[in-house]
Amino acid sequence: MVFPPIQFSGPCKGPVEIKAIGATIKAPPELARFKSDEWILFERIDRLTMIGGTFDGQGHEAWKNPKCGDNDNCHLPVNLRFSLVKNSLLKDVTSLNSKLFHMSLHGCDNTNLDHITAVAPAVSDNTDGVHIKHVNRLNITNSNIKTGDDCVSIGDGSKNVHLEKLTCGPGHGISIGSLGKYANEKPVQGIWVKNFTITGTSNGVRIKTWPNSPPGTATDIHFDDIIMNNVGNPILIDQEYCASRNCKKAGAPLKVKISNVSFKKIRGTSATKVALKIACSQGIPCDNIEVSDINLTYKGAKEGGAAIFECSNVKPKVIGKNIPLVCSGAPHHI
Repeated sequence: MVFPPIQFSGPCKGPVEIKAIGATIKAPPELARFKSDEWILFERIDRLTMIGGTFDGQGHEAWKNPKCGDNDNCHLPVNLRFSLVKNSLLKDVTSLNSKLFHMSLHGCDNTNLDHITAVAPAVSDNTDGVHIKHVNRLNITNSNIKTGDDCVSIGDGSKNVHLEKLTCGPGHGISIGSLGKYANEKPVQGIWVKNFTITGTSNGVRIKTWPNSPPGTATDIHFDDIIMNNVGNPILIDQEYCASRNCKKAGAPLKVKISNVSFKKIRGTSATKVALKIACSQGIPCDNIEVSDINLTYKGAKEGGAAIFECSNVKPKVIGKNIPLVCSGAPHHI
């Protein structure tokens, strides 16, 4: 069944229940059919329950048009967008071959995603599994994401977010950010990423901020009990993130403050020699960064030797036994 773009817009006080168990619903493949940035929109709904269904974005043609985003007349739609939805549950929902993000949540409160599947080829640009922004009290559990970009991307204004028991890969891993690209971004606070398996991604778990950024904060962020299988950059804080060639990194002030971050019980194999990199702002160094019981070995073929840990503008607190050895200047705590 091919389903045209549609909006389910409130305000609506539920309960509202949508069951699509066993159904496969397909988006129009032609970009000309889309006049907005989503295929299916749920907006301003309280107590939405959505169970089952496979939503196929048929994005193969869209992936061939990487410059679409630079054209105001060309819209790359998100498969499923949830805006200002609260007290809601998504369960056993599958998103395939999205033209842009598989799922996007903006301004949502008290939302649970359980047994979610998102799948697109590794070559599909910008197909984040779940992209969130300005959310509070979000749980994503027992889910499987294989896509061409971040498995989960966490934007500004996100707080009290719990991600647990997910598999991720291929893709770009779990990303907080990028932060600091725009003025007046809201703080990121209270993010827990736990019990993950990440396989074959270009990054593992990372926090990324733009150079020359407006002021901002990211705090109380915790990564715990994560298995890395042949992952590039398994642990990364990058305060000089730049997604284009137009960034002016040299001497640019970095004003996003990162603090109270922990990396615990992260183990497995790194596809890059630098398995841990914590590169913080020179003007506003990171505070209270904890590294505990890390065991990452380098399995790449291009460079010899063991994995290494690089850091700048930070003195991480190191606890337990860690492989690779800690960067210079880091205090060690038994």
